[in-house]
Amino acid sequence: MGHIAILGVFVADTAYRAERPPKMGETILGNSFALGPGGKGSNQSVAAAMAGGDVHFITKLGRDPFAEMALATWRKAGVKPAITQHDDSYTGAAYIFVEEATGNNAIIVCPGVARTISPDDIRANAELIGSVDVFVTQLEQPMDAAEEALKIARAGGARTILNPAPAAPISDEMLALCDVVTPNESEAEGITGIAVRSVADAERAADAFLAKGVGAAIITLGENGALYRDGEQTVHVPVISAGPVVETTGAGDAFNGGFATALSEGADPVDAVRFGCATAGISVTRPGTAPSMPSRAEIDALLAETR
Repeated sequence: MGHIAILGVFVADTAYRAERPPKMGETILGNSFALGPGGKGSNQSVAAAMAGGDVHFITKLGRDPFAEMALATWRKAGVKPAITQHDDSYTGAAYIFVEEATGNNAIIVCPGVARTISPDDIRANAELIGSVDVFVTQLEQPMDAAEEALKIARAGGARTILNPAPAAPISDEMLALCDVVTPNESEAEGITGIAVRSVADAERAADAFLAKGVGAAIITLGENGALYRDGEQTVHVPVISAGPVVETTGAGDAFNGGFATALSEGADPVDAVRFGCATAGISVTRPGTAPSMPSRAEIDALLAETR
């Protein structure tokens, strides 16, 4: 079992399913509503723990019902919280619109007190971050905190993974701290300026990341799987299907959590990408984000079926 630390945000997902999004000033009737746990970092932590990883999650929460949801979610999945709780702000929340016909989504995230995660908060967790096999972060918490954590993880010998979501300008110095970056098509375009419409486009975007000092780039391509590219090899891993798609909201987080677990266990990076694709392939057959994450037994069974 590999030891993983993940820095990120928990938010309560408020998910609305409808035929289409409303126009500005318009009210429409939806088809369903669900409230559940979310946030990229939290979702990735749940995915990694469900997949068999020994996972610590670093964040901030308020003291409110959404914080209680977070703690209950992590207990169930086996995630170990490395958190502080605060009375002067709120636990994050997200609006998620899900298009009924396709399962595609659009999201607004309000991180709440996690928006105040600082480099000092990271240094308070330096012993944990510096001792893990794999460290993962995203960009829902402040950038300077993410960069400080990557520095500490790299100094401790961890494999560092940056899921650059939501897309934002990232310095070359920060990218050089990353053994792996895992953007989707739109995030890769937002950071590199290269529109990703094909596998060949993904290769060009990956090259742009490698030129900035990243060790390897994985461009996740939705229904087209993922492209892995480092300085020695390029591998396109097709999607690993587990059945009809119900909702894609948690797919990227499922991939990142599964990939991190496999990498922490010493898997070859391409095999870890396949493991991540299988994790995502199961998650999209279920509604929700954290609740859609599969168990290790389910992932292993799907990989065995598709070899």
